[in-house]
Amino acid sequence: QVQLTESGGGSVQAGGSLRLSCAASEYTLCMGWFRQAPGKEREEVALINAYGVTTYADSVQGRFTASKDTAVNTLYLQMDALKPEDTAMYYCAASTYWCGGDMAYWGKGTLVNISS
Repeated sequence: QVQLTESGGGSVQAGGSLRLSCAASEYTLCMGWFRQAPGKEREEVALINAYGVTTYADSVQGRFTASKDTAVNTLYLQMDALKPEDTAMYYCAASTYWCGGDMAYWGKGTLVNISS
């Protein structure tokens, strides 16, 4: 059972930056960030595979950067030029399989609030 623990959420003004972290209890082939805003469905923000190849949602492309440090099994999400519409609960997820399937493991989430 992979344990995921997110940190780094908070409240900032539009245009600001935040960095989220997700510590995993063990190595996984695929890790990613998802978010869910109030009243909306969960959406995929970024996925990073075992080779470090990353994909992003169109809404965050060019503003968010996902990276991982495999030495410490930690995933990061650098969020710049934040917008009020980025406000959401952000979740880290992981899979022991290659990216493209369901993510089997989820963290409890960290709240990001962007004020205008």
